[in-house]
Amino acid sequence: MKGIVGEGGSPASNAAEAMLGAGTTVERAIGATKQVAGVADWRGRWPVAVVVGIGADGWDGLGRAAREAIAGCEVLFGSGRQLGLVPEEVAAERVGWPSPLVPALPRLFEQYADARICVLASGDPMFYGIGVTLARLLGPGALRVLPQPSSASLACARLGWALAEVSTVSAVGRPVATVLAELADRRKILVLSADEHTPGLVAELLRDNGFGASTMTVLARLGGVAETIRTAEARRWDLLAVDRLNIVAIDCVADAAHTRTTRTPGLPDAVYRGDGQLTKSEVRALTLSALAPAPGELLWDVGGGSGSIAIEWCRTHPSCRAVTFERVENRRRQIADNAVALGVPQIVVLGEMCATVVDPAESVAPDAIFVGGGLTQDGLLETCWAQLRHGGRMVANAVTAESEALLLTWAATHGGELRKFQIYRAGALGGFTAWRPQLPVTQWTVVKAEP
Repeated sequence: MKGIVGEGGSPASNAAEAMLGAGTTVERAIGATKQVAGVADWRGRWPVAVVVGIGADGWDGLGRAAREAIAGCEVLFGSGRQLGLVPEEVAAERVGWPSPLVPALPRLFEQYADARICVLASGDPMFYGIGVTLARLLGPGALRVLPQPSSASLACARLGWALAEVSTVSAVGRPVATVLAELADRRKILVLSADEHTPGLVAELLRDNGFGASTMTVLARLGGVAETIRTAEARRWDLLAVDRLNIVAIDCVADAAHTRTTRTPGLPDAVYRGDGQLTKSEVRALTLSALAPAPGELLWDVGGGSGSIAIEWCRTHPSCRAVTFERVENRRRQIADNAVALGVPQIVVLGEMCATVVDPAESVAPDAIFVGGGLTQDGLLETCWAQLRHGGRMVANAVTAESEALLLTWAATHGGELRKFQIYRAGALGGFTAWRPQLPVTQWTVVKAEP
């Protein structure tokens, strides 16, 4: 279970030791910086790396400080395209990025640790760029970052959009399906493209998910002499010749028959496919409220069924993460399919929990755990409690007398709150309307106390 979700949790200040190992030259260089609140003062000295944003307008678009940084370095890192934007008069050794990039970075920086290093990045290095990766690797105090306008800033400038009100989704190294969670009528979205194929995939996604009438604008080579801007409705998008350096702007228009899906928990039951193992909409909303997701938090969903709790946890914020445990193989497949269809393909789907989790010390401790199935399985609640971090939340739902009795016992030992819900839905009864009850649900909510 070690590292089951996302990146490691080492703080930026410890990233060099965690990723490079103690005693390396890079670590010593970072340790020599004078930092206040994690920010180094590099005036008069060369940092571990200067990160320079460069746009499609190349050398001519750089300011004096950026040019001086590039001219004064001994080693210049960047992609082949970026390195080609720098005049031949710059004498630094030019090193193209290896592939895959991230695993090679520690050794690369160790190899050139005694040199003055400059890194070229596209636009704003801290906007989905290499600057973010280097800050995690080396620590923010090891960098001096000189940004240019990001592609999002330039796109909004061309379109007259308010940047602060626009949602941005990266499709670089991520499934295009991630866009789905952002779609809403009259919303404006920017998609950072992976290559020339992304606009077509976005158009297909919009057509297939009730947003075919949305206006798509593809802006390529922004800021350069070869800049192009092309606009069409998603359902009529047929442009094949698109430059690989592009960003897609979407002015969302929902089809009249579109089922409304927002980031608010309690999506319609009909949006989930499966065999009927589903926490119903009303109880789902109450359960997510009890789980109280916050940006960046990790959920373990035990007894995933259709995946609805994990999916709607992740939909509350793009940085939320979830692992769902489900012992039945076909349900694991349906969870993965539902996650993609609802725009959160990053959910990790695993098998039976007690067979998967071995040692709490080797797991990423979850911020919250939801137990929606298998409550009476021997050792399940004990395993969940051991894995939950101190200060984390556990929510468990029961519909049988046996599982309810178990929750009463645990509540007596660990405290927390007990609630019981019963939902009624209207249905036809001859020529009249009657209220049809669903199974009552007992819910236990508890916060694990600090030791």
